[in-house]
Amino acid sequence: MELKGKRILVIGGAGFIGSHVVDRLIETDVAEIMVYDNFTRGLQENLRDALNDPRVSVYPHGGDILHRDILESAMEGVHGVFHLAALWLLHCHEYPRSAFEVNIGGTFNVLEAAIKQGVERVIYSSSASVYGDAVALPMTEEHPYNNYTFYGATKIAGEQMFKALGQHYNLGWVGLRYMNAYGPRQDYKGAYTAVMMKILDRIGQKLPPVVYGDGSQQYDFIYVSDIAQANVCAMQADVTDKNYNVGRGIGTSIKALTELLLRLTDSNLEIRYEPAGQTFVTNRIGSTQAAERDLGFRWQVDLEDGMRRLIDWRNADKKGGVTVEG
Repeated sequence: MELKGKRILVIGGAGFIGSHVVDRLIETDVAEIMVYDNFTRGLQENLRDALNDPRVSVYPHGGDILHRDILESAMEGVHGVFHLAALWLLHCHEYPRSAFEVNIGGTFNVLEAAIKQGVERVIYSSSASVYGDAVALPMTEEHPYNNYTFYGATKIAGEQMFKALGQHYNLGWVGLRYMNAYGPRQDYKGAYTAVMMKILDRIGQKLPPVVYGDGSQQYDFIYVSDIAQANVCAMQADVTDKNYNVGRGIGTSIKALTELLLRLTDSNLEIRYEPAGQTFVTNRIGSTQAAERDLGFRWQVDLEDGMRRLIDWRNADKKGGVTVEG
């Protein structure tokens, strides 16, 4: 879809990834960027700089995907929608009923509103969680659903709803299966924080970082600005009715990640190994070929540079300062 002169709605646009999508859209020639967010996890602070652009606004009448009439009104006259609103993995694990209502029911509401309002194209934030543990590496988009988490189940449901209703109502859409996202604006204070934040917390407290098991679990870490670029590429692409991996195609073990963070923070602490606890997935590395071929997306930020940027942002945020984000 050509973006010039288009009105774009970013659902979950004040969140970690969503706010970076807004930033990337500002660099295009869209006519309007409207953020739809209930600010449960999203923050006004994430939009501070973006709101200086006159094309950017927060929808004033609400931002919850469970409020169907408000959601539908927000899509009036909109050409493209990014749907990033969801409850996260551990939240879904602990509160499956809420996960069902938000991630599945809310996604149906987004689809229904987009169809009613004649939206041209929707980019759906899925997840590599749909794959579960890898049967083969790297995982292509044809990898079977090997998921055992409720979060992954909700994302599979979302993909299948887009597939069925997209075809039935001629709605253009693409799903993006994010690998392990990280970067500035990532939550490091709440109940559900990512592994690198837990490691940095321990290092900051002068405590040995804890690795569960032998640390050989491998994940595909992808910087948030690259994910945002993948979203914009997907909106501009001609393909529809497909899901794509968004990652680097490079596996990094938890042991190697911990060693990198120790080095970047100039820490001489030793890793403390403890027996493996609850682990949702132990190996997840995605093939990048389809996204490169069909969306024209290729990652730019390597792991060391990205983790350095994350640390700089986190330190400045703790002090109430401002850093340049890339």
